[in-house]
Formats: sequence, C-alpha cells, structure tokens
Amino acid sequence: MTDAVLNLSDVTFGWAGGAAFSLQVADFRVAKGESVLLLGESGSGKSTLLSLICGTIVPDSGRIEIAGQDITELSASKRDKFRAEQIGVIFQQFNLLPFGTVADNIMLPLRFAPARNKQAGDALAKATELCRALGLPDGVTNIKATALSVGQQQRVAVARALIGRPPLIIADEPTSALDANSQAAFLDLLFAQVHSNETSLLMVSHDPRLGARFDRVIDMQDIAHVERGAA
Repeated sequence: MTDAVLNLSDVTFGWAGGAAFSLQVADFRVAKGESVLLLGESGSGKSTLLSLICGTIVPDSGRIEIAGQDITELSASKRDKFRAEQIGVIFQQFNLLPFGTVADNIMLPLRFAPARNKQAGDALAKATELCRALGLPDGVTNIKATALSVGQQQRVAVARALIGRPPLIIADEPTSALDANSQAAFLDLLFAQVHSNETSLLMVSHDPRLGARFDRVIDMQDIAHVERGAA
C-alpha cells in the first residue's frame, strides 16, 4: 500500500509487573483517504494500540509513522505537538470541556497546533460551518457543551476532531452508546465530513455490523499478537 497516512512496522510494547501484558504488531497501514474499522473484544489490545498511534506511550521497538514522520523518534513534548497537528481524536466519552462553549471545545486543538490553526482559517467561522454540516442548530457555538444532549455533544466531539483537517481521525468506540437509528445517522454525518476533507479514518469498535460502511474491516487478532501473564 503506497501513500500511507499511518504505518506501523515491527512494533512491540509490554507492561511489566503482576498484570504483565505484551503487544506485537508486525505490519499495519492506513492509506490516505481510507476508512478502516478495527474490531476487537475487551482485552484485545485496542486501547494500547490507539495509545501507541497517538504517541501517549512509546513502543519498546519498531516504527510508527504518521504522515511520513516516525513518532518514536520524537521527544514527549514533540509527540504532543505532532499529535495535535496531525491527529483528530473522537473519544468514547467525548472529553468535552464542561464549562466551555461549543465553540471553545471545537477550537481547542487549534491552540496547540499552529499549522492546523492556519489550515482552519477563520476558526470560529469553520466551527460554525462544521456544526451546521453535522446537523447542530444555529447559534449552538455560543451554548455551553453541558447544555447539549448526548447526541449533540457527540457531534461537537466530531467537529473538534475535524477542524483544521488533520490527515488522520481516530475514533474510539464513538457509537457504543447509540441505538441503531442514531448510530446510522451519526455515521452518515461522520463519513460525509471525512470524505469532504479527504481524511483517513481509523475507528475502533467491537461491533462488526458497522463494517459495511468502511473500506476495510480488520480484526485485532489478525494484526496483533497479545500475551498476558505474570512477569
């Protein structure tokens, strides 16, 4: 696969101690503009893999390239800056600022990412545009995030991930709390924005029914070897 936005090769990582855990990923790639669904049950290593990709933990060995940069070569502070510039994250629990407005929440990543901020242009106008595209009501940018419904908060989380057009979107179980109709509507909106921005999407889930939406569906056990046991 050429033109990969995300490329993991020969990655190993391990936790020591009483709850020892090790993860090995020989090869995993996501191409530019590709949508990939990564399936796995609890304990399959999904969360550890996402933490490695986001650079919040570092592998014991191997390469993790995002937009051509091997993040294992960066210091912790440079990984934080790189993540802010290159990755939009949709968290399972949304992680919105409870006392901030919708606009504050959507524009938050731009405070730590100058290039992404420049790409966004007029940040407030872009936040407003994203809200409209995601079906949020007019004037919502001035409302506190805590005043919104769960479904609306989820859309704000998507707008925050998309603003400034980062090349990679990571979505961690974003549909787990939704019923079937809400799930379908949410995915319609997400994919419309991902395709519009030519962004790569890596979504993690335990629900194989989502697979028809994606370019590729991969099971964690097909790309990762996990071992658990006392050290």
